[in-house]
Amino acid sequence: MSNHRVASRYAKSLLELSIEQGILEEVYADFQSLAAMGKANRELGLVLSNPVLTSDKKLKVLKALFAKGASKLTLPFFEIVSRKNRENILLDIAKELVAQYNLHKSIQVAEVTTTSALTEEQRKQLVEVVKSISGMKEVQLEEKINPSLIGGFILKVNDRQLDESLSSKLKALRVQFSQNHYEKQF
Repeated sequence: MSNHRVASRYAKSLLELSIEQGILEEVYADFQSLAAMGKANRELGLVLSNPVLTSDKKLKVLKALFAKGASKLTLPFFEIVSRKNRENILLDIAKELVAQYNLHKSIQVAEVTTTSALTEEQRKQLVEVVKSISGMKEVQLEEKINPSLIGGFILKVNDRQLDESLSSKLKALRVQFSQNHYEKQF
């Protein structure tokens, strides 16, 4: 079975259990921070997937990271995953739990890349566009700045991408002008 499917099943179980116990927000915060740690620190992923290190050592690392303020479900979950020797998919579980939480709360995460910071009016317009595309009630915009776009924006919602940047339009024009439609080709 693929790591994604296994991670998805663990995340779903954890999400349902945390809803049942009424501590969904605390568990979500823990796994959101775990996903952020994994993204910011490559070594954490390497430690968790290292076959030479024992499960006990990996569990000690996780307990040290979440010693303060972890929910009452997080550390026992880490122990269960450690007992099953599945530490290598913990970061995938964290990402999947965040995605399932967003789906449960009807939150759409969208990424917008612009040449400069968005104004409040532009942000509101993009939120409305994302709501109409996704049908979700709430939108979280992840804003990125890329001056090489020259102007416009690139909006990514799930697997859709709306590219309204000047750089992509210039590339399309360049391709169009490179084809000479008036010359007979043999």
